[in-house]
Amino acid sequence: MPTTARVARIHEYGPPEVLRFEDIVVGEPGDDEALIRNTVIGLNFVDVYYRRGTLPVPAFPAIIGDEAAGVVEAVGKNVKNVSVGDRVVYGDTAFGAYATARLHPADRLVRIPAGVSDDQAASAFLKGLTARYLLKEVLELRPGDTVLYHAAAGGVGQIFVQWAKALGLKVIGTVSSDAKVKVARHAGCDHVINYSSEDFVAEALAFTAGDGVAAVFDSVGADTFRGSLAVLRPRGTLVQFGKASGFPEPLDPFELAPRALYLTWPILPHYTSTAEDLAVAAADLFDAIATGILKVDPSNLYPFSQLIEAHHDLEERRTTGAAVLRVTAADLP
Repeated sequence: MPTTARVARIHEYGPPEVLRFEDIVVGEPGDDEALIRNTVIGLNFVDVYYRRGTLPVPAFPAIIGDEAAGVVEAVGKNVKNVSVGDRVVYGDTAFGAYATARLHPADRLVRIPAGVSDDQAASAFLKGLTARYLLKEVLELRPGDTVLYHAAAGGVGQIFVQWAKALGLKVIGTVSSDAKVKVARHAGCDHVINYSSEDFVAEALAFTAGDGVAAVFDSVGADTFRGSLAVLRPRGTLVQFGKASGFPEPLDPFELAPRALYLTWPILPHYTSTAEDLAVAAADLFDAIATGILKVDPSNLYPFSQLIEAHHDLEERRTTGAAVLRVTAADLP
């Protein structure tokens, strides 16, 4: 039986106000699909990129949003990995999460284990998988290494810092305001720098007695790129994985040679491309949550109906930690 869902769609690129609430009919799941009733929808800065056209959507109108937790309402005939009534979470580039209900490929769904709430799953799935591949798969880091993480008070940043400390790393965190310094310290940073008012290069080099750091994890982009290279120790690695402040300026690879530096721009889909890889990564994340290594309860909660306000807060960097949209009875069509 068809399901009516309330969705937030964009018909053009632009400010948060281009998001329009509309009711649509969701069909029966295909052979390899599941129908999900979303309970909590994750908010990520990449949603802003798609909304304003920094990254393109396949076609208009588009339902953006990559991450949500919910309940399986129906499954296609070939689906074996999830069943009706299961709590599940997903986070990928299939779009469509800004909805009260939607169809989703079943092999990209992960069951939420007991002991992990829908709030935690929706706020931490994409961010936690991102922190995991940055720490555990992009390069080899050893206990005692010092790393620098930009935007340490953000959703990915707080998870990254907690997990890095559990792995025995020293973490320098940078933030964009004095208000976020306390948040980054609470997450576990050994040293916090407000790069809006302090020279993070000088501060990081001073903290490491001039040695530099083993790696920099940079999602800020243009504002920090050159400084990120400058604080690396010989044979250090700059892991660029975002561009919140714009594209970094072009780099001549020869500039890496004097200190034999490495530069990479990894993206999550290449680390969770198979159902098996996704399951392993998700199990590791959920175990870290369940055992208390990671504290991931969202710090910014909005009803789905306040999506536009949430996008303003996200874009203007008024949020710290994870932000989610809860689907309430008032949000249903």
